[in-house]
Amino acid sequence: MTAKRDAGAEPGLIHRRWWTPYLFLAPGLVMVVLFSLWPFVNTVILSFTDAQILRGGGFVGFDNYSRAFADPDFWVATGNSVLYLVVVVPCLVFLPLALAVLVQAKIPGIGFFRSAFYTPVIASAVVVGLIWQWVLRSDGLVNTVFQKTGFLSGPIPFLTDSAMLLFSAMIVTVWKGLGYYMVFYLAALGNVSTSLYEAAAIDGAGPVRRFFSITVPQVKPMMLLVGTLSAISALRVFTEIYILGGESGGPGGGARTLPFLIRQVGLGFSGETGYAAAISILLFLLTLVFSLLGRRLSKGDEN
Repeated sequence: MTAKRDAGAEPGLIHRRWWTPYLFLAPGLVMVVLFSLWPFVNTVILSFTDAQILRGGGFVGFDNYSRAFADPDFWVATGNSVLYLVVVVPCLVFLPLALAVLVQAKIPGIGFFRSAFYTPVIASAVVVGLIWQWVLRSDGLVNTVFQKTGFLSGPIPFLTDSAMLLFSAMIVTVWKGLGYYMVFYLAALGNVSTSLYEAAAIDGAGPVRRFFSITVPQVKPMMLLVGTLSAISALRVFTEIYILGGESGGPGGGARTLPFLIRQVGLGFSGETGYAAAISILLFLLTLVFSLLGRRLSKGDEN
């Protein structure tokens, strides 16, 4: 009887083993579907309608996309987003690497400098923006110091000129991202064999030669990863411009990026959610292009 009971229990055990992993995965899958997959699908559907905040829309085909391509504000925002990416990404690839090399040395007190460089990462983006607003405004720290010392006769329009405002926001993004990506590079540098540096030193290679001949090739995969992540972040920038330039995105909205334009178009009682969704999909496609480009470069490097 015992043998018969065991034989009968075995299929049940196999059955439980089959669905038990899916039972544990179910809560996570439900969360992903509710908060990631469904919002994306809903945005795609909305982009083909003329929906507004307080009114469901009807199907309009590709009208929202045609409107975006004919909208000067869309092209200004796209140009600003791409310019942001082109300037910020190289800075966030190379400057944190140089910083990581400097703080990699195991000397007394180096932990203080590592913590100091990482502090902007944990600071709120709003707090960071307010600090830089105090530094860059017309009567702020930078303009006051330069005018008091006689280097300038008038204030530099860091926050009142569209181009300067965009440049100021880039400085804030780079400053806040330095410590974050420095940690990435510290992890990568920890895996570089010290015997390579010792052999190069014996051959007479100086610090600069060792950096470009050993450090850079060894951390190249990490540089590609940092480039991809910082490119995605650069295309999503919003807070820095909002804090420094206000709700209009600078004079005449000249410093608006794509996320900023999406917020302006879709906000308010007359917000055009259908059009904002179409711009969001175009931003997604732009981000996807740079992500795939980074992946392709990483794959080529592995080969």
